[in-house]
Amino acid sequence: MTRMTQMQMGRAALSVADLARSIDFYTRAPGLQVRERAGETAVLGTRERDLLVLHAQPGARRARGVTGLYHFALLVPSRRELARTLRHLATTSYPLTGFADHAVSEAIYLSDPDGHGIEIYRDRPRAEWAYPHGRLKLTTDPLDVDSLLGELDGAEDDWRGLHPATRMGHVHLHVAHIPAAEQFYVDQLGFALTARYGSGASFVAADGYHHHLGLNTWAGVGAPPPGPEMARLLWYEMQLPDEAALEGLIGRLRESGTAVAAAPHGYTLHDPAHNQILLSAAA
Repeated sequence: MTRMTQMQMGRAALSVADLARSIDFYTRAPGLQVRERAGETAVLGTRERDLLVLHAQPGARRARGVTGLYHFALLVPSRRELARTLRHLATTSYPLTGFADHAVSEAIYLSDPDGHGIEIYRDRPRAEWAYPHGRLKLTTDPLDVDSLLGELDGAEDDWRGLHPATRMGHVHLHVAHIPAAEQFYVDQLGFALTARYGSGASFVAADGYHHHLGLNTWAGVGAPPPGPEMARLLWYEMQLPDEAALEGLIGRLRESGTAVAAAPHGYTLHDPAHNQILLSAAA
C-alpha cells in the first residue's frame, strides 16, 4: 500500500442558516476576511489563503446525532499568535466552549452560530512530541491559560485578525463506525494511524503529523448522515502536492473499486459515513 505523504488540508465547506450572520461571526470572532462573495456563497480566509466556503441555506437547523463535522481546526504559526487570538476572543461576546493541552498542541474551542465546531491551535515543535510504547502521546489536559497569555508580556495589541499564515491544520469528523473509517482512511487513502482514544475515536495523518483527521463516534455508533435540512459539512478538501500525486492517488482508488467523480477543481469521493472529500492538487 502506498502511504499518503506531503498532503495538506485545504478548505472546508459549510451550509449556514443565515449567511450575513455567519460572515459577521467569522470576521469578528476568529478574524477571518471575506475573500470572495457571489450570491449566496462566501469564501473566507486570511490574506494568504482560502479556509472556509459558506453556502446559505435559509432556515437550516443544527445537526445533532448525525455524521459530519465535529470541528475544523485552524493552525496558527506560533504560541504568541494563539495567545493573541485568545485575548481577542475574550473581548467578544462569543463564548468559548473549551481549552485543551493535547501534548502535541495547545487549543481553544468555540462554535459558530449554526453549531459548527471550531478549534484554533498551535503545534509544539515535533522534537517535543512523545512516543511512549511507540505510539504518539495525545492528551486532553487542562490548558495553562495564564502561561499562554504570558507570551504577550502585557503588551498592547492592535488585533487585525488571524495571522496571514494560519491554515487548515486538521478536520475532526463524526463517523458511523470506527473500523470502517479506519479501513477507508488508512487502507484505501493511505494515512497512518497515529492514535486511538478509547474505542470511540481514532486519529490519522500523513507525513508524520499528529493528525490530519480525527474520526469519532461520539454522535452515536451507526449515526446516519445529516439530512438536507441541516446546517452541515458539505465537503472538506485534501490537497496533494501536484497533479502527478493527485492522479496517482485517483488511479489507486479506482483500482480498489472506490467511487471517484471528476469535479471542477479535482475529484470528489465519500467516506463510509458519507462525508464528502474534495481531492485537489496544490496550486
